[in-house]
Order: sequence, then C-alpha cells, then structure tokens
Amino acid sequence: MAKAILTYTEKYLPDVILPSKPNKRDTGRKLVLIGSSTGGVEALTRIIPRLPMGLPPIIIVQHIPVGFSGSFALRLNALSEINVMEVSSKQVLQDSWAYIARGDKHLIIENTTNSYIAKSIDGDRVSRHKPSVDVLFRSGNNAAGRNALAIILTGMGDDGSIGMKELYDNGAQTVAQSEESCVVFGMPKQAILKGAIREVLHLDKIADRIIQFGRETIRF
Repeated sequence: MAKAILTYTEKYLPDVILPSKPNKRDTGRKLVLIGSSTGGVEALTRIIPRLPMGLPPIIIVQHIPVGFSGSFALRLNALSEINVMEVSSKQVLQDSWAYIARGDKHLIIENTTNSYIAKSIDGDRVSRHKPSVDVLFRSGNNAAGRNALAIILTGMGDDGSIGMKELYDNGAQTVAQSEESCVVFGMPKQAILKGAIREVLHLDKIADRIIQFGRETIRF
C-alpha cells in the first residue's frame, strides 16, 4: 500500500508533539510566551526594542521561513537593550533574553529543578505550522503554568488558540492584540472566541504589559 502523503491542509493537534500535562505548582520563575504570524515581524520590532533588562525570559514563535528566523533574531538583538537569539539547540533560559524559534523546528520549554530549558525539535506541523504557537504554548503551560504570560499577536488562522486556552484554564495571564492594531486579526480572534483571553491590548500597550508582568508578584 502506498504511503499517504501529508498535505498542509491536514491539521494536527499539539498532541502529536507532546501531551498536555499542566503545571499546577508555583515554580517561582516567570516566563513570557509570544506567538505571531502575518504582520508579526513588524509587531515584534515594535515590542522587543522597548523592553528593559531584568525581565523574565521571553520565548517567541513567529511563522517565518528557516534562514530568515536567524537574521530576524540578529536584527532584533541589534535594536534592543535585551539580548535576542535564535534557538537551534538545547538552551538554558535566562532573564533579559528573548529566544526565537527556528523557522523549521518546533520550540518547546521544559522545567528543571533550577531553570527553564528551551529545545528545538522536529516533528509534524501542528495547526498547519512548524514552528507552531500551539506547541510553544502547551509546553509553556506544562513547564510554567500560572507563572506564564502568554501573548497572541497578529496572524492568519488559529495557531495558538488551543495552547492559549490550556494556559487560561490553568490560571496564566493571557493577552491578545487588538483588532485595530493587527495586520490580520485571525489568530487573536480565534483565541478570543475560544474564551482563552483575559486582556485585549493595542500593540503599543503590549511592551508595557510585559514590563508590568516582570515586576509584579504572582498571586495564587
């Protein structure tokens, strides 16, 4: 029998990469998760350079071709006070750093005794994307749970809505970019419709929200 050929119209859930195992404990370590697609390069360029040193690790999945993800990370690093890098191998996450997924790999977060670790892994496309925001958000919920701030930015489709709802249900802080400030409102809209969003903010307010999160005390 001939092997079936996977097409981009087939939609896989994040279960094909990792199971949902929400972290219910206070890890004592914050994490910022960001997902974006169409218009996201411009949106991130308006957010990341505004952030000061001393913030929790920021992990980003932007739908972007491999090759361009590395150059985008270098560009953001040159523009920003915080450090920015592409994740291509196992990486211990540090404060004052932003980490961008490779354009052809999923990015997952794991929780160890003393730190969060980012890993770049292969696998099927999830929600029709690799890297997938749903994979990042699910892994962030598994690792950090209520210690996370998750942000869904401009983009087409619904990638991120599954993982965002898991974060929301686990008590994480969840933010969607407002329609008027999006290039494409698809991804934020789907997360809102799923009941996964606590705040809707204009793009120009999102950097301030990250700063606020980094400085506030998490209450359980």
